[in-house]
Amino acid sequence: MRTAQDIYTAYRIMPNLQQHQLRVAAVGKMICDNFSGPLDAQSVTLACLFHDMGNIIKFDLDVFPQFWGQEGREYWEQTKADWIQRYGDDEHAAALAVAREIGLPENVCTLIDETRFSRLDAAKESTSFEGKVVKYSDLRVGPFGILSMEERLEEGRKRYAEKKRYDTPDGRERYARSTEAARQIEKQIFEKCSIKPEYITDVSAAPIIEELRNYPIA
Repeated sequence: MRTAQDIYTAYRIMPNLQQHQLRVAAVGKMICDNFSGPLDAQSVTLACLFHDMGNIIKFDLDVFPQFWGQEGREYWEQTKADWIQRYGDDEHAAALAVAREIGLPENVCTLIDETRFSRLDAAKESTSFEGKVVKYSDLRVGPFGILSMEERLEEGRKRYAEKKRYDTPDGRERYARSTEAARQIEKQIFEKCSIKPEYITDVSAAPIIEELRNYPIA
């Protein structure tokens, strides 16, 4: 039986990206464990654990040199080149390809496909709480740890301002629409939860993260 850590190692996932996905999965698990109503916790966990597997494709490795680790920049540049050669230059398509390679169920692949920020409006209107929880969990984790959703939205806006053209009228409108959808999703989730958003922190997530490294993948 493979574990999440086995798969991260096999696909040469950068330690910071491993940690990001583990944090997102820990957020998702805390919500699932305290949710009143039907919720497919296993699908949520699997989607969170592997939703960003292809992200090295889009990384500018000079932005966070502290993430190079002992392997060094050259190693991760070669890993990035290998990923692009194998999966192309779309990190989201690469994550989906890997999800199917490792045998994740199609409903989990669908949850991964719906994690894009641009799909928050659709998630807000959806009846699938699995999709809402996966998207929300990703919206709680920044490069260095778990944040409030508002902090994470602002961090993302600054980091992707140029790429997403958030400084243009159209970009500001898109961002405002997506952030309002995110706030509605948070409200929808915690109306059915016995915990509040403030309970979800790096401290409360830490023991869950260590468990999730050994999460079994059929």
